Amino acid sequence: MTDPLALAAELVAIPSVTKDEGKAVEFVARWLVARGWNVQLQEVTPGRSNVWASRKGGGVTLSTHLDTVPPFVPPRSEGGRLYGRGACDAKGIAAAMMAAADRLVAEGEERVDLLFVVGEERGSDGARLANQLPATSRFLINGEPTESHLAAGTKGALRVTLITKGREAHSAYAELGQSAITPMLRLLLDIGALELPVDDLLGPSTVNVGTIRGGSEANIVPGECTAELMLRVVGDVAELKANVERWVAGRAEIRYPSFTPPQRLGAVAGYTPRPFAYTTDAPLLTNWGTPYLFGPGSITVAHTPDEFIDVAELRGAVDHYMRLVRTLLGS
Repeated sequence: MTDPLALAAELVAIPSVTKDEGKAVEFVARWLVARGWNVQLQEVTPGRSNVWASRKGGGVTLSTHLDTVPPFVPPRSEGGRLYGRGACDAKGIAAAMMAAADRLVAEGEERVDLLFVVGEERGSDGARLANQLPATSRFLINGEPTESHLAAGTKGALRVTLITKGREAHSAYAELGQSAITPMLRLLLDIGALELPVDDLLGPSTVNVGTIRGGSEANIVPGECTAELMLRVVGDVAELKANVERWVAGRAEIRYPSFTPPQRLGAVAGYTPRPFAYTTDAPLLTNWGTPYLFGPGSITVAHTPDEFIDVAELRGAVDHYMRLVRTLLGS
């Protein structure tokens, strides 16, 4: 049978930062074809595809993403853990799903599909397109690090881009220009005035200033400055956008590049659900069945230089996925 640790290590060893997932997609597709799965590649952009593997259909889809945040961190095993970029977010999860589906088929259960998407870490273009596939599953188990708990719900995500404009000039005569960076700094220093809604289950909305880019050279008064914010959404996005617009109050141009709604999820006997503050692709995969969220690993180490997954938890996740599939199919 498939060893999930060996499979996870192979996946982590393949660089697949968002927009460059081609080699990971090829590896997964070849692995599935070799085991008799019906594999369909759905091109998202040239060189990047979603992977849909099926047998009989009409059952449960196990799904996660193959892309990672930068930079690439190669795998290493140490102290009962697999380290490396994607170890828990989400290549270890993909490996556990592949192993679980492989074992279910070997035991005669073929009402299981696998869906691996690209682009989750940057706008979820893969999931948005995957929702156009002719899915037949009744249930979707999405995989993100939940510390092997079933999720009760997840926050949504609203990307906000702020742009301030200035007028370029030689820095020796700065009075002839107008800095675009100075008003951006003033605006961001006032971020505490942004009103953030609270939800009884999901908790408070939060905001993170992720990037600031401005100017071109130290000796040029900067003509443009851009800041990217990520807001974690717990309720009505229209209310949150209205709060953003009141806070900005005309001090910058506002754009909303992408939005994923918050989600409440179902329960399964034997699991105690808990809420999570991050966002997943599940709200974008509405055609794939009733959604659930489960995965090994902790989100608190994802996106860090020391990202890891506990080997025992990784192996245990295979049994959990098999159990969840059987339970949902029997419901």
